Amino acid sequence: MEQYISLAQIDEAVQAVQKRISIKPKVGIILGSGLNGLADSVQNAVFIPYSDLPHFPVSTVHGHIGRFVIGQLEGVDVLVMQGRIHYYEGYTMGQVTLPVRVMNRMGIGSMIVTNAAGGVHPDFQPGDVMLITDQLNLMGMSGLNPLMGPNLDEIGPRFPDMSQPYDRAYCDLARKVAKAEKIKLQEGIYAGLSGPSFESPADLRFLRLAGADAVGMSTVPEVIIARHGNMRVLGFSGVSNKANLDGSTITTHEEVIEAGKVITPKMEKIIRGVLREI
Repeated sequence: MEQYISLAQIDEAVQAVQKRISIKPKVGIILGSGLNGLADSVQNAVFIPYSDLPHFPVSTVHGHIGRFVIGQLEGVDVLVMQGRIHYYEGYTMGQVTLPVRVMNRMGIGSMIVTNAAGGVHPDFQPGDVMLITDQLNLMGMSGLNPLMGPNLDEIGPRFPDMSQPYDRAYCDLARKVAKAEKIKLQEGIYAGLSGPSFESPADLRFLRLAGADAVGMSTVPEVIIARHGNMRVLGFSGVSNKANLDGSTITTHEEVIEAGKVITPKMEKIIRGVLREI
């Protein structure tokens, strides 16, 4: 397995996608666990399974279909990832973030990223939607930064700034839409861990002390790659379960998928509203 993805490999995948579509998507959308429903709303959709694309990893997790859905949402040309790839599936960070590299090389300037997450903030309840205002890159701190290896100078700088990973104007837009739609929108910091084991109570107490409001197993590497390519990012966590800080409850992937049924309609309204404004 090659550890690093080259520019030539990225462009091969880009060409394979472009051969099958006649539009130029403006916005990329990544759908997390249990949030696949939004992709079903894409109009004039072209479906491209990841398995059809060169150098692409294939999603192996229940709840992640594993394909691009390309078409229109609210009149905007979009590329939707119906299911993502996670580091814990055994892929390299380069493979995990290849779809975002492809978006970037296709000229997509904005990315909306979603995930299912555990609510670490004591006030968060399952079914809440959290606007991500910042992130804790715990994977990167332990040596799993997706930008390790040769820098792709054609895309971005060796040392990209991460002072504003989530676009502030887009965050304001999301707040405005949520208010208009009368959707309670939580806000906070998302901590990205490698998984696949859920966190221990001690892990969660540590994360809370570090300032995390929600925790999951994705998103952070994708956002780093998007910002490396100067893409504007908006992020949402669907709170699928309440963090188990005292060890009294058991967390399962099934409840994460189930919570998605409550979260998806709220998230869809916000994303649709943002797309109308963009």
